[in-house]
Order: sequence, then C-alpha cells, then structure tokens
Amino acid sequence: MSLYWRIFVLNAAVLVAAVLLLLGPVTVSTPVLFGEAVVVLGGLAAMLVANAALLRVGLAPLDRLTRAMTAVDLLRPGSRTRVEGPGEVAELTTSFNAMLARLEAERATSSSRALSAQEAERRRIARELHDEVGQTLTAVLLQLKHTADRSPEPLREELRQAQEATRTGLDEIRRIARRLRPGVLEELGLHSALRALTTEFTTSSLRVRHVIAPGLPALDEATELVVYRVAQEALTNAARHAGAHEVGIHLCDGPAGAVRLLVRDDGAGIGRAAEGAGIQGMRERALLIGAGLALGAGPHGGTEVLLDVPASRTGEGPR
Repeated sequence: MSLYWRIFVLNAAVLVAAVLLLLGPVTVSTPVLFGEAVVVLGGLAAMLVANAALLRVGLAPLDRLTRAMTAVDLLRPGSRTRVEGPGEVAELTTSFNAMLARLEAERATSSSRALSAQEAERRRIARELHDEVGQTLTAVLLQLKHTADRSPEPLREELRQAQEATRTGLDEIRRIARRLRPGVLEELGLHSALRALTTEFTTSSLRVRHVIAPGLPALDEATELVVYRVAQEALTNAARHAGAHEVGIHLCDGPAGAVRLLVRDDGAGIGRAAEGAGIQGMRERALLIGAGLALGAGPHGGTEVLLDVPASRTGEGPR
C-alpha cells in the first residue's frame, strides 16, 4: 500500500469512529449538559490521540531517513540507512543509499585529482626553492664571506651577522623544501622517511620517538605518501597547536593484516574544537586508499591519531 493510501486509511478510520460516535446512544441537548460535554470532549481527545499515534507509526520510516540524511558525512563513508517500511518509503531509502554511494565515489575521485595536483605543485615549489632560491642564497652567502674577509674590522662584524642571517634563511628554505617534497620517502622508503620526520620535529621542548615494527609488509608509493602525510600533519598539530612535550610514532601490524600508524601526544587534546583543514586533509587522504582514520583522546590525555591501511594496499614482502 502506498504512503498516500496509508495516510488516507488512517484518517478515514478516525472519521468513521467519529460518525459512529454521533450515531450512538449519546445525545447532546441545548444547552449542553456537563456530562454530555465531557463525553464529546473525551471522544475528540481520543480521536486526536489515535490519529497522532497512527500517523507517528506511518511516518516513522521517513523520520529515520531524515535523521540519517542530516548525519551524513562524506569524509566518513560507509554509513547506510536500513531499508524498511512499505512501498515508497523503502524505494526512497534505497534511492538515498544509492545516491550516497555515488557521492562517495565522486568525492573520492575528485579528492584524488585534487591531492595529486597538490602533490605536483608541492614538488614544483620545492624544486624551485631548492634550485633557484637556494642557489641564489648560497651565492649571496659566499659573496658575503668574500666581502667580510676583505673588509675592515668594524664592518666585518656586521657582514658576519648578515652571513648568519642568510645561512639561517637558507636552512629554513631547505627545511620547507624537504617538507614540501619528501625526498627521503622517494629514495629510501617510508621507514627512513618516518625516522627523518622524527628527527626534524624533535626540539629542545618537544621529544619525538618512533617505533617501527620489523617485518611489516611493503606498501605501494601512493599509500606510503598517505601514511607519511598523515604522520607529518599529526606532528605539525602536536607541535603548533597542542602544546605537546612528547609525541610517539608507531608503525606496526594492524587488525586483519592491516598496517597501522599510531601518533600519540601528551598535549591539550582536540576537545570539542571543530576540525580544521589539516584534519580534513588527513581524512581525504585516508579515503584515497580506503584506510580507516580515527582521531580522539589518548588513554592518558592528549590526542591520538590512528590510521589503519587495509591489507589490500600491502605487498608481499617486508620492506
């Protein structure tokens, strides 16, 4: 029975009950007596309650579908509404689930293109920083040294300071270039890249430890890049926003043959803060390889980032 006829039958049942009440033994005099008013108002209340209850039952599947639509998040795929209810309601739920699947597939495709373009742009900028700006600053540094060696003592000290400022800027440009284009990842693989990332983020106020389990299955290049970028973003958040003093990076075996990345810090934690572009970027990267990403509070406070790479993205042998 269609939704239209179900609502029609429900309302018709209430109207039939009202007619039967009128045709019954109850009469209404003029003026209306107190007992008659009680009977009429009681019958009206009963009809309204029955109508509300019947409509609630008939429209309950639509309410559940509305709540499911409100809670949909394409960055957390896989959620589907249970198909139930008669006729048009079941068809509407099925159509909604199919539309959600198409949207998730299109989102994954568009995110893949956007992130690929982003990585290409990162490589281009890193190459220009290293080859052009880096070489220019290196030439300036050598020229300053040559000038300082031939200058009188009062001017030599100022040139030495300019040398140090230039050297600091050159080191910063090289650091930015390494973050934009992880050359260690391309040349030596994920394990070496994570170790280098640990060294890069370790400072006098932040201690970063890494634990990499032996014998892990190999990952393809795209998956290694996702794991590296998630670890990099998690370390960046811990260093810049969480006020952490210690961070641990663990690469180990996960459930069902997966490879698990765990980044845990002792900082302030996420709390109820809205997810920023960095976390959303991690979720989009995880979607590209079908990995599960979970962010939350750690067992002893702070923030815990958990990335489970499925076994379908792993190779045969350890790396």
